[in-house]
Amino acid sequence: MLAERRITEELMDDPALPEATYRAVLADLARVNAATLAARPTLAFLDRALAGRDSFALLDVGFGHGDMLRRIARWAAAQGKQARLVGVDLNPRSLPCALAATDPALPITYVTGDYADLAGEGFDCVVSSLVAHHMTGDQLAAFLRFMDAEAQAGWLVNDLHRHTFSYLGYPLLARLLGAHPIVRKDGQTSIARAFRPAEWHSMLDMADIQGARVQRFFPYRLCVSKIR
Repeated sequence: MLAERRITEELMDDPALPEATYRAVLADLARVNAATLAARPTLAFLDRALAGRDSFALLDVGFGHGDMLRRIARWAAAQGKQARLVGVDLNPRSLPCALAATDPALPITYVTGDYADLAGEGFDCVVSSLVAHHMTGDQLAAFLRFMDAEAQAGWLVNDLHRHTFSYLGYPLLARLLGAHPIVRKDGQTSIARAFRPAEWHSMLDMADIQGARVQRFFPYRLCVSKIR
């Protein structure tokens, strides 16, 4: 099972999905992210990449509900660091969802569009969470090159580990959390679309990225990062 990466489309990516349903799905995804400690690898990366810095600028690609950026904002405040946080998402329906859930006093700006349009903005870090598995091989290689060129302190891809146990166990977790049916279905699809360590190493070679490392994080997260 799952020996090969699947390319099944996720239900939440359907442009015909009603707006209210999309909002509910994003909100429940944020709850699942919290329950599965999704922010932990990102904050561990920032601890290393931004050690000794009093201020930083960060780009989050595929912000969704904005939960990762809000968590980073709280981390920065606790660390006494001045942050400029920018999130970009291709789906325009993500913007009102993230704005509604975000305290306007937080140093976060949400933008709809292509991450490539933000090249040259002087970001210290570029991060993403649960975005890589949505990409084709060519798209992911281009994204890796973008991060490597733009991130002055380092970059991180925080994604899922394609693993049989998590694939079979996720539906139970989603039910226990009372997640939306689409979140239950898409969670399994996401796991099946995710990568394994050897595949990440091949992808890094294809993108000609040197010095990156692939790490596993509990529970069933697979992250790729590079620190300058």
